[in-house]
Amino acid sequence: MSRRPGIATTAEEAWAALATHRGRQDPYPLYEAVRSHGPAVWLGPKKLVVVGYEECDHALRDTRLHVQDAARYDASAPGWRDHSSLRAFTSSMLYSNPPDHARLRTVAGFAFTPPRIRRLRSVIEEMTDRLLDRMAALGTTGAAVDLIAEFASRLPVAVISTMLGFPERDQMWFRDMASTIAVSTDGFRDAAALERADRAMDEMTAYFADLAGRRRREPRDDLVTHLVHTHDDDPRRLGHDELMGTLMVLLTAGFETTSFLVGHGALLALRQPTLAERLCAEPDFVTGYVEEILRFEPPVHVTSRWAAADTELPGTTVPAGTRLTLILAAANRDARRFADPDRFDPDRRDNRPLSFGAGGHFCLGAPLARLEAQIALPRLFARFPRLTAAEPPVYRDRWVVRGLETFPVAVTA
Repeated sequence: MSRRPGIATTAEEAWAALATHRGRQDPYPLYEAVRSHGPAVWLGPKKLVVVGYEECDHALRDTRLHVQDAARYDASAPGWRDHSSLRAFTSSMLYSNPPDHARLRTVAGFAFTPPRIRRLRSVIEEMTDRLLDRMAALGTTGAAVDLIAEFASRLPVAVISTMLGFPERDQMWFRDMASTIAVSTDGFRDAAALERADRAMDEMTAYFADLAGRRRREPRDDLVTHLVHTHDDDPRRLGHDELMGTLMVLLTAGFETTSFLVGHGALLALRQPTLAERLCAEPDFVTGYVEEILRFEPPVHVTSRWAAADTELPGTTVPAGTRLTLILAAANRDARRFADPDRFDPDRRDNRPLSFGAGGHFCLGAPLARLEAQIALPRLFARFPRLTAAEPPVYRDRWVVRGLETFPVAVTA
């Protein structure tokens, strides 16, 4: 795949185009248009868009650059507290700065230690095989099967639900609710979608509150029980709103990004059939394959920071109060860091994408997401060696977290 030339537009025009449906469907040419003006581009007195790998990596690790927390929302987005979908996320580690961030991360972190993740391997393998059996049954008549709805999204929601202790009968409801809520991460642009997200959040919060009550009466060996007991033992360590926010982030971050990772991995292998063959024939190949998916088609395209104090990126002075938009998907295709960056190359050496972030906010669930994809993709193509696309895939109309909405496939020849 050759590197596409940048489109003829200003950085401001490219930025505006990313807010359109067409721009969200294929944002990469727009990233290159921004990059043509430099690795870090000012779009206003205190608005900096960062597309360079070194610059994004530096920003993610700089403790003077903070995430958007509740206090910052109060200053920059009046009225945000009217939206329950936004309030819940800001009560979580995702939107917290020191010292709260470390406290909240520690509370949930025990469930994501390497030994605990390794013990999930057999569970993930069993869940994967059950879903592949389901796909085979759905495709027996030759009907197309939606790879996203029936496999890529079902697997991670089943895994995180098992960890949290959610009943199996509720898993698909969780998936639909979480997908509706997650649109709030794209901000305030779609008022109707944000209203739907608020309603879904209210339903989910009521569900979590009821489940927490049940776990108090009947404790189990699951993450919900642990979090509820942590809150009850010391509300200063985990407040009520923080408990709800932590559950919501673990559910949404625990399934949607992994769903997109698996979906992209399947699509890329179908575009290059030799990759599917290698996934089945070479057990060690999948590790580099998944890492290259994360670089080439990351589920999370964008994150943000704001400067709590004067600081610097390589080559750029950043005054206090500056809002930085870090386009991780663009950083992952920075030619200064990756040779031939628009080519999908699972054999790429020294491949360290920024898809899970870096520094203090590095994704807690990264090892789990990698493991799920490393198990799911070889098993998918081993079970269906003649898997083919029945229709072109359709991307969701979103930017911050970007992935496939549908991908109909034929599981029998």
